[in-house]
Amino acid sequence: MLTVPHSPTTGVYPATADYVHAMEVRQAERLLFVAGTMGLDERGVPGATLAEQLNLIWANLRAILAAADMTVDNIVRITSYLRDPSYADANADARVKALNGRVVPTTAIVAQTLTSDWMVELEIIAAG
Repeated sequence: MLTVPHSPTTGVYPATADYVHAMEVRQAERLLFVAGTMGLDERGVPGATLAEQLNLIWANLRAILAAADMTVDNIVRITSYLRDPSYADANADARVKALNGRVVPTTAIVAQTLTSDWMVELEIIAAG
């Protein structure tokens, strides 16, 4: 699989350093669409803080990806659902850390979560 980032510098507003406008995926044999994943532990209990939930989310995503013989290197798209806009920076920092600085197309949406204990939910697409 080959991924080709696209962030034109004319005709559209500039992308920031932590994402790209688009990711072209060539020669992918598999696509994995992952449902919204929350910061819950194995018993379904949410982390008490935003940092704990972000750590749990990325641990959960790594487990889901591993079940499909993939890693975070296979992620080609992320949508974040944040309960509060003040979570945006911590969410972006966690994403950049989890992806080891690799940038992908990403969108953050502020939304009411189904349970008030859920602070962030991530939905991903992976290709391999």
